[in-house]
Amino acid sequence: MKFPYGISDFDSLITRQFHYVDRTDHIPLLEEAGDQLLFLRPRRFGKSLLLSMLENYYDLNKADRFEELFGKLAIGQNPTAEHNRYFVLKWDFSGVSAAGDARKIEDNLYRYLNARISAFSNYYREKLPVPIEPDPEDALASFQSLLNAIQQTGHPLYLLIDEYDNFANELMIRHRPAEESRYQALLSGEGVMKALFKSVKAAASGQGLRRVFITGVSPVAMSDLTSSYNVAEDIYLLPHFNALCGFREGEISDALSVIGKECELTESQTGEALAMMRTFYNGYRFSDGVEKHVYNPTLALYFLKAFHRDCRHPRELLDSNLAMDRNKMHYIASLSEGRKLIFDALA
Repeated sequence: MKFPYGISDFDSLITRQFHYVDRTDHIPLLEEAGDQLLFLRPRRFGKSLLLSMLENYYDLNKADRFEELFGKLAIGQNPTAEHNRYFVLKWDFSGVSAAGDARKIEDNLYRYLNARISAFSNYYREKLPVPIEPDPEDALASFQSLLNAIQQTGHPLYLLIDEYDNFANELMIRHRPAEESRYQALLSGEGVMKALFKSVKAAASGQGLRRVFITGVSPVAMSDLTSSYNVAEDIYLLPHFNALCGFREGEISDALSVIGKECELTESQTGEALAMMRTFYNGYRFSDGVEKHVYNPTLALYFLKAFHRDCRHPRELLDSNLAMDRNKMHYIASLSEGRKLIFDALA
């Protein structure tokens, strides 16, 4: 049993035969939920792997690999009509630096978008009847060129945006007047983020963009973008998407049972491991209408990989990759009642 700790590439995970907790049965529900969706979860909660799965499912360039990638999964037995019908463009805003003033951040964002559009052009070059012409000075013009090209193909575009609020959150948590000013410059008035999402909204109005799926951590930045992008449907609190990312306790129990057999452990020992995970990792409920908890997949995989390797639980139960950084602690402490929240959490 191979546990994919730190792996968010669905293609690699499946072809290298890592353990995958199947969430492809949610694809029909996502298609029915709407064309432009917003899904929020805490950091390191499997959002990037979810987007990678959707990317592989809808990518028209991977139609000949559908059986290889999805044949053994739930959706492979009953795929929707839209599988492998889209051009897929993916933006990951965690790759955009928040350093510098508002103009510098705009340059960083435009440079990143142009790089992604150029990669898109190369990847789909055999499917595009006309070349995409990136504008090094204006990524929004590059995006329009991409839309113009795909509209001549008969295939729509699926836009995946990962960590939409990443660099906005970086500015917020620093909580200094200069940072607040930069945040406002990016997300208010004619800021670059508002301009970008206004372009996305326009693209979905008959310019070739059919679907948009956005992930992030907080709704705050999206709230500030509302005037330019007021079409996204919030699905992150809906009961049937509670476990779209993360592990159910039954899935963790099943994995522990397999490890227990390989390690020749007793049921009592695997039961103790499950109780330990329940105690220290607690679990999440993202909807009031759901009783069962969902466990952070990064923490779960950290524990399971160590348990499988050593046949015992890890000495350090907190994965250092999930430790809250100093800036976030300072930010929380600066909020009204923030210090009390920290002390209560540590009590």
